[in-house]
Amino acid sequence: MQNDLKAPIKSEIFVTEIMTTDVITLTLDETLSGARRKFENLHLRHFPVVDGNRLLGILSLTDILRLSFGKNFGSSQLEADEAVFEMLSIDQVMKHNPITVNSKNSIEDVAEILANEEFHALPVVDDGKLTGIVTTTDVIRYLLDR
Repeated sequence: MQNDLKAPIKSEIFVTEIMTTDVITLTLDETLSGARRKFENLHLRHFPVVDGNRLLGILSLTDILRLSFGKNFGSSQLEADEAVFEMLSIDQVMKHNPITVNSKNSIEDVAEILANEEFHALPVVDDGKLTGIVTTTDVIRYLLDR
């Protein structure tokens, strides 16, 4: 008996079905300390950095954690972290010119990029303007809901 497995057909479901459109962003005027507080308070892991609606880069929680001394210095950790955060700007730490997708990309396109890269979020940019963000969590939730 032969298994009659068919190749999966690429879906024509676009990223707009799963992306977040109410995107919380950062600007270059903000501080790394302020960004860290946003990460903690909002429980998010990625913030696009913008000038108006124009995407400049992306800052991830991982970027912030790489700068943190963590528990290496016990109770003086926050003071050490704040000193580092005051020496650097968002512009110095963020990923410049991140890979982006647009609203016409399929969910499969997004999944393929995220599976092959070392990051977990893609800004969605249409006509040069940030219109959303899509993450690995969005893709996984989509697959689980199917």
